Amino acid sequence: MLWAANTIIRKFSSSSAYYQNKLKLALIGQSLFGQEVYTNLRKQGHKVVGVFTVPDKDGKADPLAVVAEKEGTPVFKFPRWRVKGKPIPEVVEAYKAVGAELNVMPFCSQFIPMNVIDFPKHGSIIYHPSVLPRHRGASAINWTLIEGDKKAGFSIFWADDGLDTGPILLQKECPVEPNDTVDTLYNRFLFPEGIKAMVEAVQLIADGKAPKIPQSEEGASYEGIQKKANAKVNMAQPAEVIHNWIRGHDKVPGAWVVIDGKPVTLYSSSMLSGSVPAGQPIEVEGASHPGLIAKSGLILFGSDGKALQVKNLQFEDRKMIPASKYFSSDEAASLDLTDDEKKMAEEIRAIWKGILSNVPVIDDTTDFFKSGAASMDVVRLVEEVKQKCRGVQLQNEDVYMATTFQSFIQMFVRRLRGEDQEEELVIDYVTKDVNNMTVKMPYQCFINGNFEDAEDGKAYSTVNPTDGSVICKVSYASVADVDRAVSAAKEAFDNGPWGKMNPRDRGRLLYRLADLMEEHQEELATIETIDSGAVYTLALKTHVGMSIQTFRYFAGWCDKIQGSTIPINQARPNRNLTFTKKEPLGVCAIVIPWNYPLMMLAWKSAACLAAGNTLVLKPAQVTPLTALKFAELTVKAGIPKGVINIVPGSGGLVGQRMSDHPDIRKLGFTGSTPIGKQIMKSCAVSNLKKVSLELGGKSPLIIFSDCDMDKAVRMGMSSVYFNKGENCIAAGRLFVEESIHDEYIRRVVEEIKKMKIGDPLDRSTDHGPQNHKAHLDKLVEYCELGVKEGATLVYGGRQVDRQGFFMEPTVFTGVEDHMFIAKEESFGPVMVVSKFKDGDVDGVLSRANNTEFGLASGVFTRDINKAMYVSERLEAGTVFVNTYNKTDVAAPFGGFKQSGFGKDLGEEALHEYLRTKAVTVEY
Repeated sequence: MLWAANTIIRKFSSSSAYYQNKLKLALIGQSLFGQEVYTNLRKQGHKVVGVFTVPDKDGKADPLAVVAEKEGTPVFKFPRWRVKGKPIPEVVEAYKAVGAELNVMPFCSQFIPMNVIDFPKHGSIIYHPSVLPRHRGASAINWTLIEGDKKAGFSIFWADDGLDTGPILLQKECPVEPNDTVDTLYNRFLFPEGIKAMVEAVQLIADGKAPKIPQSEEGASYEGIQKKANAKVNMAQPAEVIHNWIRGHDKVPGAWVVIDGKPVTLYSSSMLSGSVPAGQPIEVEGASHPGLIAKSGLILFGSDGKALQVKNLQFEDRKMIPASKYFSSDEAASLDLTDDEKKMAEEIRAIWKGILSNVPVIDDTTDFFKSGAASMDVVRLVEEVKQKCRGVQLQNEDVYMATTFQSFIQMFVRRLRGEDQEEELVIDYVTKDVNNMTVKMPYQCFINGNFEDAEDGKAYSTVNPTDGSVICKVSYASVADVDRAVSAAKEAFDNGPWGKMNPRDRGRLLYRLADLMEEHQEELATIETIDSGAVYTLALKTHVGMSIQTFRYFAGWCDKIQGSTIPINQARPNRNLTFTKKEPLGVCAIVIPWNYPLMMLAWKSAACLAAGNTLVLKPAQVTPLTALKFAELTVKAGIPKGVINIVPGSGGLVGQRMSDHPDIRKLGFTGSTPIGKQIMKSCAVSNLKKVSLELGGKSPLIIFSDCDMDKAVRMGMSSVYFNKGENCIAAGRLFVEESIHDEYIRRVVEEIKKMKIGDPLDRSTDHGPQNHKAHLDKLVEYCELGVKEGATLVYGGRQVDRQGFFMEPTVFTGVEDHMFIAKEESFGPVMVVSKFKDGDVDGVLSRANNTEFGLASGVFTRDINKAMYVSERLEAGTVFVNTYNKTDVAAPFGGFKQSGFGKDLGEEALHEYLRTKAVTVEY
């Protein structure tokens, strides 16, 4: 958010072509931030006449000095500018000699004399990481969090003789997220936006457009640098206040409490949502309630009874451990290293030796901190290792948790192999003994890598259609839960490891996920059966089996997504290169139906993830359980937090919020045409998000008299009764040539009578229950309407007289084109048959295409010429010839007309989740 002072900037920052006036600059400061400001100012044509930074430390130059020296800019490394409060003359003279017109101070830890500040023609500007006048002083970001501010930001101001009191040039703000830390605020906003703003500010000055807005003293505050002695947590406060105190002190100096009589520093705090997990009590000094060591970390309670959790603990010897391991003294098992890993270990040993130059030999027991390393050495170690071993994800806290060389190498190798899990997933399962096994089913929302109750605590019952019994209560997500899920997905895409991951490593994770699904396929199929009514053998082969195949197929695509090079006209004498890049979209929403709960999840999410996106998925309200079990397996596979989020609930609430959400860039939906239209409208009105829709169908199947009758009967029945008719591509209408019509119907009825209707877990069952009671009632009504309109009910048409939601396989003949059942989808086991005159190929094609739907179609004939003629003219996204329901993960799937647009499966599905960027380079 820009303040009034910044409205001027926008007029001049829309095009780099405007930048014409240039200045001679002195950069006074340090750090990567200073380096980036320096680089970007030079790119805009400004001349940096001198860089004034800190002296080298342990033989290593500051990043700003490194880049400036490389480019030949004069670099000065004064240890200080003043002695006893007075400027050092030779230092000031050296500064004046460079002839700067403006001092730019992006980050400066030294005290600069006023005769340096005021010397240039345009004076000096300073970057400060708070919205002044609030939080003046050196620890502004920390105090923004400690005070629980809802907004953070930065100011660029004109230096004066006060402490952060000079006139404002520009300011920007951003919201503070509930679990933000100093690092996340800095990396997400203060660092990238601050660099851009410094460049904007310099150009405003160059153009004579820079404002000077006096700071108000209203709301002004000054806070000093916190010291360790003052950072002790006051436990007699509300949980949120404690959380803010801990995250505001995270890393430096570290908030601490006394646990079991010992000072312990707390890192990585977050507010606890949902129920308090089970854990082992632990005494915390000053707390009204003992803490808990749980699988997720240390649980602390505030004076208001609310809870927070702390991920990591550090002891006085600087050893850091996961809080969940407080009571565990067992050392992790040692790893056997491969030859390549041994080589990397020796390269890392050389890095340790370069930092710990005072240590003669780096052996396995060498302790990084006991050997004299400080916090800057931690940063250096992490960055040098990351530079040497690209792709590995390391953070500063990893060094504190593995302080000896051996433990560091063990941690590094596990991280490299993808074996180093942050923490054990805590799941409150519902368990059932069914199908000769015990199935364990998560039932809560899955958000940011954790299972948790809906924010408002609401839940609903999911029902077993075999007997109508309640399986369990499932969290009923709210709009707030969707917002949290989208926020987690956006953070994972923008700042998490997923967005930075090598595509091949992403594919490796998806392969691992497919392997885990295969390991759990019987459990997944059992859950699918009791939640959706699918016959177990079909659930095992198709619902689960094809889901596994889908993830393996798209895992293989991860490192094969390519752009292209394009020859274009050259602007002589220059030459040009134009190429395209395929990029992920960002946060995608997926809404899936209830007929194939896991398979529809796989069809959409595998392509979405392979393309590099993150996702928020809403399973059908009546079949949420396999999606939540899938979520558990994604954690075991090592998919990073926030990449996959699953929010069960209603379409009207959860689905609508997804359609409206401004941070979602793509929505994939499978369901009815009316709902698809509403989604498309909402997506357009909200932010023009990309949409793919797989909607209703009334797929025609044409059976000619020259068909293979046995195959046509078998496949025709499968086209209707497969998965109890709850099949998006089910043959909604059969056209049978007149000369074989009666024989065809007779044989179909004979086969129906052989079908076993019953418990879907019985391996001999052919036909299970419909998905839910409302759908069964709709099917009975559909059949009654068919009879009322004059169609001939040859078989079935009623609910089966037994417990559960069972519908008789049904056959209608004599169906005329104007009838409701000829035009509308039943989505159930109802065969709708019309005859056509012998030899009237074009006539039956006209009738088959006389529908607003176009998902699938089929033709049975031995005449290949007829088959090709008909397949070319059928208006459907898929045409089956002498087969039906034959889908494959490599073949694109999607409809025409009001059956939707966009494709699942195959290479084309990837393009639904990618955008194309064209880049032209002149050289």
